[in-house]
Amino acid sequence: MIKKTLLGITAVALLTSCGSKTSTENVQEEKIPVKVQKLEKRSVSRTLDYSANLQADEQVFYAPANAGRIQKIYVEVGDRVKKGQLLVEMDKTQLRTAEAQFENIKTEYDRAVKLKKTNSISQQAYDQATTQYEVSKANLEFLRENTTMNAPFDGIVTGKYFEDGEMYTGGAFGGASKPSIIAIEKIDPLKAYVNLSEQYFLQVKEGGHVSLKCALFPNRVFDGKIQIVYPTIDPISRTFSVEVHIPNAKEELRPGMYATLEFDINQTETVVAPALAILKLQGSNDRYAFINRNGKAKRVNITIGKRFEDLVEIISPDIQEGDELVVVGQGKLIDGSPLEIIR
Repeated sequence: MIKKTLLGITAVALLTSCGSKTSTENVQEEKIPVKVQKLEKRSVSRTLDYSANLQADEQVFYAPANAGRIQKIYVEVGDRVKKGQLLVEMDKTQLRTAEAQFENIKTEYDRAVKLKKTNSISQQAYDQATTQYEVSKANLEFLRENTTMNAPFDGIVTGKYFEDGEMYTGGAFGGASKPSIIAIEKIDPLKAYVNLSEQYFLQVKEGGHVSLKCALFPNRVFDGKIQIVYPTIDPISRTFSVEVHIPNAKEELRPGMYATLEFDINQTETVVAPALAILKLQGSNDRYAFINRNGKAKRVNITIGKRFEDLVEIISPDIQEGDELVVVGQGKLIDGSPLEIIR
């Protein structure tokens, strides 16, 4: 009886051992079908993407130097104006008074000049007449400049903060950000300021090309040019400023628009791959992919670079040109999974 029992236990153990071995072998031999694609390099333009708000090339908040009553405003918001065009006329009472005073002082000055030629006037009296004349003349010129206000450049009226007959007191009213009667902006070209990292200081040059995109025109790319590269680097932010000019002859773009600026740095060779082959770790921005290494999946962490329609630049020290990237079936893989390559 004991002998039969031992034989039974031995048989069960052998069967269990054989079953476990067979199951393990089946798991080890199970391969996951995938498709792979050889990675290739392509020549691309290395670019930098930055966001900025567009600004007018020139902007003037126009107001006289002295407070006074507004006689007439000749423009409205949205009007196009030409350089030298009359925009605002202030009350001329002070101007007319100054003109009358100047004529009297000028008469006395002319008389003093004639007397000086014959030495019939003291030097002190002559100097006094000269001083009064120069002060009166300067005051008259000042009032003339501030009684009529003319456009300093071709542009568009973007703000009107007073009406005819109102008193301008020198403050900011009617929504104006600065003391002014009207605001004028030159919107062709527009400009934008961007702060770039100091590592690009030697690569960004004046005259360099810049591409601009904005949400209002999703399928348009506007050309711009680097106008000024500021010569100093901020010691706190480690950045330098760049001024970009964007031609705007059709006035499609407007000041205040939010835009993305793309700076062309240089040409470089880089590895690209189908965007669908790249996986993202849930709950983070970490991205990874799988490559075929001797029939097994190797997980590699990658950084996404420039996009080219359905392709993306992939950056990783573990990936080289010629590697086989898993492009189909990668969602079922873990590091070390055996692969069945489907051609």
